[in-house]
Amino acid sequence: MRGTVRERITYIGHATVLMEVDGVRILTDPVLRYRIVHLRRRRTPLLPRWQENIDAVLISHLHYDHLDLPSLRKLGKGTRLIAPLGAGALLRQHGFTNVEEMRAGERTSVGGVAVTATLAVHNGARGPFGPVAECVGYVVNAQRRRIYFAGDTDLFPEMAQMAGRIDVALMPVWGWGPTLGAGHMDPYRAAQASRLIAPQVVIPIHWGTLYPLAIHRLARTFLVDPPLQFREFMLRMAPQVEVRILQPGEHSDL
Repeated sequence: MRGTVRERITYIGHATVLMEVDGVRILTDPVLRYRIVHLRRRRTPLLPRWQENIDAVLISHLHYDHLDLPSLRKLGKGTRLIAPLGAGALLRQHGFTNVEEMRAGERTSVGGVAVTATLAVHNGARGPFGPVAECVGYVVNAQRRRIYFAGDTDLFPEMAQMAGRIDVALMPVWGWGPTLGAGHMDPYRAAQASRLIAPQVVIPIHWGTLYPLAIHRLARTFLVDPPLQFREFMLRMAPQVEVRILQPGEHSDL
């Protein structure tokens, strides 16, 4: 095992989370720079140690704020990339040599830690003229904790099938702008999803990190409020579930 921490979740920002479980380091949807396309990152930390010795990367879908090619290059083109079916051709075209594609329901292993792809309800196209791939989430089944990374998804009824099987849910509660399009959960819908899944702990993600350049002079309450609103809904709808709010760059030991 690397280091002394057995199980830790670090919220790097947006949908980028570092899971350190059972001696492996798994990174989700890496965005490891301060500007992508028309989006700018708040001046939250991007520490080099978060990018070191990564055993696998989980990619949920092809959108630019989830599959960022320059960020993946920082990790090395030989880094193991686990991605939804249809993403492999794009990744190999850009020189990545260790790509594994998965459909929802399929399972693989990272250093003895089981990883299962799950359903996600989202648009899988890499616009405006890019390829289309499936959208997935993942369940990481460590020895003591089962962690659900939802990726980017709307609420869907099959979430109820995870009830009693998830210890920690990494739940998207917003996006990167003042409004949300289809295929996303706002704080209320994220609370509905969390009530269905009934984890022991839920950590809100996909908030507080990226914003469009065009609104940099406007009030940006959407960068602050979503996890607080989510926690309020959870207190009413699923008070037995612990909500842990991590600011980008913070971690929680499990």
